[in-house]
Amino acid sequence: MSTASEGATPGFLVWRLSMKWRVAVDRAVAPLGLTHAQYALVASLHGMHRTGLRPSQRRLADHTGLEPLYVSKLARTLESAGLLERTRDPKDPRAVQLALTERGHEVTGQAIKVVHGLLQQLLGPLGGLDSPRAREFTADLATLLDAPLDPFSETAENAENAENNEEQS
Repeated sequence: MSTASEGATPGFLVWRLSMKWRVAVDRAVAPLGLTHAQYALVASLHGMHRTGLRPSQRRLADHTGLEPLYVSKLARTLESAGLLERTRDPKDPRAVQLALTERGHEVTGQAIKVVHGLLQQLLGPLGGLDSPRAREFTADLATLLDAPLDPFSETAENAENAENNEEQS
């Protein structure tokens, strides 16, 4: 563990790791004309398309964890760049469906390869992407992502009260 991480809380380490990852992906996909957020959108769309889905903006927002308004903004930008198309859902005229264009598939394929290489680097200290340790880490991350967070819950209030009591001691 680095000296900067000694005594750090798990929350701080998750935040630092997410920032390190975002910056690395931003730099890696920039030559392809993408940002990290745009990459998250097109890579998710690519994966959903492979399973036969043509998701709505709302469904893609739920899948990526991005705000629906932000997904809409990103989709418009990616549409202007010729990477995706937005069409009205025939079943729900209020909904907009998203699909990658041919060029979008090409750029996304290149970006996925680049980011996969980064992922191999990131997980190298755990034995690489296919190692048992990396699979366990992935399972732990999924568990944490599935845990509900409510900043107004009793647990959060108790933690805040404990922190205030500690400061007063």
